[in-house]
This record gives sequence, C-alpha cells and structure tokens, in this order.
Amino acid sequence: MTDVDDLSDKRDVSSYGHWSVSSYKQGFGVDQLQSDSFEHYWQSDGPQPHLLTIKFPRRIPIQQISLYLDFKQDESYTPSRLSIRSGTSFQDLHELKLIDLDEPSGWINVPIQEDPDTESSKPLKTQLLQIAVLANHQNGKDTHIRQIKIFGPPLRSIFEVEGFPAFSSVEFQMHSTIR
Repeated sequence: MTDVDDLSDKRDVSSYGHWSVSSYKQGFGVDQLQSDSFEHYWQSDGPQPHLLTIKFPRRIPIQQISLYLDFKQDESYTPSRLSIRSGTSFQDLHELKLIDLDEPSGWINVPIQEDPDTESSKPLKTQLLQIAVLANHQNGKDTHIRQIKIFGPPLRSIFEVEGFPAFSSVEFQMHSTIR
C-alpha cells in the first residue's frame, strides 16, 4: 500500500459523488468525514454492518480508495474488517475486496482495478461504491472513520496521443488546450 501523498498519477474524485451513511451520531456525519481535518470523523450509531455509500451521476473510473484510521485515538471504534463493493445500483453490488486491519494508524490505501485476478492496472468504472464496516477492534459496536478519499486516473490533455510523451513544463501545459 502506498503513501497517500504519492498522487502524481491520480486525481481526487471524491467530490463527484453523493455520499450517504447508514447511521450517524448527531454532529458526526458525512460532513465531518469529508473534512480535511483528522480531528473530525464519522461515527456510526446502530447495528453493524455500518455502510458508507457513494453514488456518482455516471460511471466513473476509480483507481484507489484511501481511508484514514487511527487506532491510538479511537481504539474499539476502529474498523478491523471492511468490505468494498461496487455496482451500478444497489441490486447489482458485488464485493471487490475484503480487508482485515490490525490496529491501523494513518492512511490505508486500497488499490482498485477492473479485474483483480489479472495483472491489469485498468481502473474500475463504477457508478455506486459502498464501504461496509463488518467488524471493529475489541468487538466495538460503533465505528470512527476520520477521512476517505477516492482517486481516479488523471485527466489527459486532448493533445496526448498514445506513443507521444505528455507536456511536462508549465509553459507547454498552459498552451496545450484550445481556447
């Protein structure tokens, strides 16, 4: 898993989706989860599994999901087992990854690709993404997730053609688009 700061080949597509959660305690909802502060977090309120759903207006390519978790601060509220699911609607959701975590602290980066059984690095195109918290450390009931970011491939210039290098200088990039 890579450091979240190594994003030269990715762009944040988190804001393109409509986010919802299965439950939350007052003052600890989606807005806190999307905050850029690690002091804010989503806290669920109810029976497991706790669900976080992101619905995009159209199919969008996804390369990586990054979650910020902090076992030292959250202890029994820290997820220990996650399921990442994808589909075009709730009726065709399928599990992409099942992740077991052991006292995570910091960014957990989960690469997402079209076909996980091959070496392909093609991004997954999805319209509905769901993260399910199946279990917490120390058998905790509610969960804390401090941040989630969703990354897709970078936007390409209309002048980038396969076999030709992309413009790398700022001056060339400024003149690479049609007005």
